Amino acid sequence: MVVELGRELCGDLRTATAREWLVTNGIGGFAAGTVSGVLGRRYHGLLVAALKPPLGRTLLVSHVDETAELSGQPYPMGTSRWQSGAVTGHGYRNIERFVLDGRIPTWTYALGDALLEKRVFMAPERNTTYVQYTLRRGSVSGAPVAVRCKVLVNYRDYHGETRSQDWLMRLSHQPGGDTLRITAYAGASPFLLRSPDGNVVPEHSWYRDYQLEHEQERGFPGTEDHLCVGEFHLSLHEGQTRCLIASCEPDDSIEANSELVLALLRQHDARLLAQASRPDDPPGVAQLILATSDFLVRRDIPRIPLPAGSDDDQSAARVRADAKRPSEPGISIIAGYPWFSDWGRDSMISLPGVLLATGRTAQARKLLRTYLHFLDRGLIPNRFPDEHSQPEYNTADATLWLVESLRAYIAATNDDALLHEVWPALREIVAWHERGTRHGIAWDPDDGLLRAGESGVQVTWMDAKVGDWVVTPRIGKPVEINALWYNALCVLSTLAARIGHTQEATWYAERARRSQHGFARFFCAEKGQLFDVLDGPSGHDASLRPNQIFAVSLPHSPLPPEQQRAVVDVCARELYTSRGLRSLARGEPAYSGQYSGDVRRRDGAYHQGTVWGWLLGPFARAHYRVYGDADKARSFLLPMLDHLDDAGLGQISEIFDGDPPFLPRGCFAQAWSVAEWLAAFRQLERPTRPRPDPQEHEEQQAQR
Repeated sequence: MVVELGRELCGDLRTATAREWLVTNGIGGFAAGTVSGVLGRRYHGLLVAALKPPLGRTLLVSHVDETAELSGQPYPMGTSRWQSGAVTGHGYRNIERFVLDGRIPTWTYALGDALLEKRVFMAPERNTTYVQYTLRRGSVSGAPVAVRCKVLVNYRDYHGETRSQDWLMRLSHQPGGDTLRITAYAGASPFLLRSPDGNVVPEHSWYRDYQLEHEQERGFPGTEDHLCVGEFHLSLHEGQTRCLIASCEPDDSIEANSELVLALLRQHDARLLAQASRPDDPPGVAQLILATSDFLVRRDIPRIPLPAGSDDDQSAARVRADAKRPSEPGISIIAGYPWFSDWGRDSMISLPGVLLATGRTAQARKLLRTYLHFLDRGLIPNRFPDEHSQPEYNTADATLWLVESLRAYIAATNDDALLHEVWPALREIVAWHERGTRHGIAWDPDDGLLRAGESGVQVTWMDAKVGDWVVTPRIGKPVEINALWYNALCVLSTLAARIGHTQEATWYAERARRSQHGFARFFCAEKGQLFDVLDGPSGHDASLRPNQIFAVSLPHSPLPPEQQRAVVDVCARELYTSRGLRSLARGEPAYSGQYSGDVRRRDGAYHQGTVWGWLLGPFARAHYRVYGDADKARSFLLPMLDHLDDAGLGQISEIFDGDPPFLPRGCFAQAWSVAEWLAAFRQLERPTRPRPDPQEHEEQQAQR
């Protein structure tokens, strides 16, 4: 087991509460909590259902407060912390062991000489959670173990919090039965609690003032109320399994046999590991392979109206055609848990690691087609918001990342059929970038570079915004946008030639040469690095940021070898940490080494020194490109494996403090952090150093 915690960690309240687990259902729903059982976030819950998959996420069941009893002796299993600071239950003291069994969080409780095991998992593509109890070792007395489960519920958006006041939920129960139905209010989706082979005693008692420590630290309301709707009674002899089911699905779609659901989950994970893991993988790689499944969600491709501002004839024609056909199943990637939805940028960056590195090429194809369906004015969506149905298009890089992901997909599959299918969309992407699209994103014919951005809008991945304050606006010509633009033009030239569009291949190659010549403006010889932004409102921005690493890490680099080395060296010296690259060098005036405090303080530090885990992948690739030592490049990745039993268990966090000891912050499970680690690790196992681009080779020959 890679993630295995014994009594020395589980028995310490702070340590056990700092470690969080996650299970998902593939349609946006999830369950999450802490090893200790303490509720620390508004996002912790046993059933956070996606009522409008993959969004509409709603907290239905917050937690179960269990007490086991053996021969008259009670053994608390739950732990609660209250606004007053008081802690009750202290069930963490009875945890003998916690492990991730594949992706399934599993606790073993010591009840005297007996051992009771608890697992939490969800049914695939169902808003249904199972809490399963198995008596692994009975007492020498032979007495059964009785488990009393107080179930606490809610009904709110997962970003919110509840103060109970006089809220009365409607409970429905047959006397002596095993099922309790809850309707929070008129018009709310009903949900149920069921315990086959058990029984329930209903109640309606609000438990007030749970303390949410993580939310207090983040500057949000730090207390919440939850409703206890009943106590389920289970009885187990040695070897027996009982379960508690929470679901908002129709009755006929709820599988009562938790063992069948568990077997399906294990079969899925076993198949994934069989196709994606390798015998010589270091411990932890298999865990990250399994973690990729948590981010994949179904996103059906609907018949959608044309987004506001779309006046392109091709887009309108495509929408009219879509209106004649029903929705079709698609796929997307949740950017991170517990609070992100699915984002275009994150999905495209994550595709190679989540899908190609794990052998799921059919799903990679579906992901590309899903996002290209939403293409509008040459852009794919930045994100699909929780609060409304229209996608948002405030991104200058997501579409360029799609071109790079398509290149990686074609290289892995030789799927020329898809390439032919999407070629008109690829033409449309370049055409819109050349004539100008949303948010000031447009090609500059003077130097062949892309400019992007406008006041009040954040269009690069450094996108923190508090109210009207865009922390890092980066208006002008951002370095990574132009590295991606150059790479995209080179990719399109190659792909056009592949499917016989010779004239287009030549045209894209010429555009790439112009872009490469213009890109030379980014090199700041005085500092031995690249400018972060050219031609901004105040001129060039020479802040030392990691965005320049993409000018080396992408398959097509616009830089000559000596400048590539300079970029890698300055990033290694000033930005690299074992948890990722700092978003701003420590010597810069705006540097902030701690990501903490209220929203304004945290977002002010988000891209001003905070370490980003996903940047380890590009750094390792760039280092290999320059120095040619695959083992050394991989060595930059390996320390992250020590993080898998910290913060989000079996996952990689979104961000870390810029100052040692680089404490994990932000989302405890981030798609591109996991994906870029896996993609880079696999690429460096059988590395092929990128060849010089044709135009670079021609120039070098001319110089000789």
